[in-house]
Amino acid sequence: MAKRKDARVTVILECKSCIRIGVKKVSTGISRYITQKNRHNTPNQLELRKFCPCCSNHTIHKEIKK
Repeated sequence: MAKRKDARVTVILECKSCIRIGVKKVSTGISRYITQKNRHNTPNQLELRKFCPCCSNHTIHKEIKK
């Protein structure tokens, strides 16, 4: 029997403003969140507004490749 692909996949969300700050200034780190998404409902890259402890405010976190 063939295996079927699961609809839910684990994705990593990374803060986009920390990456830009890290180039110019000394960054305390990059904020990352792990979550799941449904591949059939959201085929595009996931973008969520989450709290970044490095920036100390809510910023856009975008899905990165593993």
